[in-house]
Amino acid sequence: MPSHATSAPDFDLPTVRALEERAFNAWPARQTVFHQGWVFRLSGGFTKRANSVNALEPGMPFDGVREAAQTLYASHGLRPVFRISPLVSASAEQALQDAGYALFEPTWVMQAPLPESAPPQPSVEIAQAPTAEWLDGFAAANGVAAAHHATHHAMVQSIALPCAFATVRQHGHAVGFGLGVRERGAVGLFDIVVAPGHRGQGHGRALVQALMQWGQAGGAGSAYLQVRGENATARRLYAALGFTDTYRYHYRVPADPGSTP
Repeated sequence: MPSHATSAPDFDLPTVRALEERAFNAWPARQTVFHQGWVFRLSGGFTKRANSVNALEPGMPFDGVREAAQTLYASHGLRPVFRISPLVSASAEQALQDAGYALFEPTWVMQAPLPESAPPQPSVEIAQAPTAEWLDGFAAANGVAAAHHATHHAMVQSIALPCAFATVRQHGHAVGFGLGVRERGAVGLFDIVVAPGHRGQGHGRALVQALMQWGQAGGAGSAYLQVRGENATARRLYAALGFTDTYRYHYRVPADPGSTP
């Protein structure tokens, strides 16, 4: 069976590493363990990004990493999830595949330059700190289970970098949410979401443009985001706003959810 490794030569690894580092900072895990050039992120099982094993540098050795991850995650009642970015060597991914780890959720990281001027977005409110309304609405629109709300809210509130908490309103009611995090000349856009029943009306575009404007006003020159490969609608929107594909990643998990090979 062929490998699905993402460490192809067309990816600029310094750019990948810089964006990976920014994304880790923008969406912090509740606990982190550093292990031989890898980072094990744990957040009680809420979101794969914050509960996954990630390479910190290109081509880090993989000897013993899978076993260490399985032991650590099992001790927290979690199954090990490996996030495979271009920093992961083909041999490391092949070892996971040979151990029965299945591939899922291919995702693109996209980037765009920030325009010097853009039309205002009067329907979008930008706050520098999350309100209770934003936290609850953001979680609900993203389908976060009530049992995970406390974890979700704590993770959002633990972001140390400058943030923008965006809300789009229709007839006075909050119908869409988005998060922007600015660091070192780039703004990351996370979880742009519009409530069901209000989609297809331009709210997502307004949220993205408002967060890009916020980033530009704070000195950023580019924006980045992560979008699942299967989300063709979102990819079309982002492409129309100037975003292009930079690199892709995916996850690998034990094929049998009840076991750790």
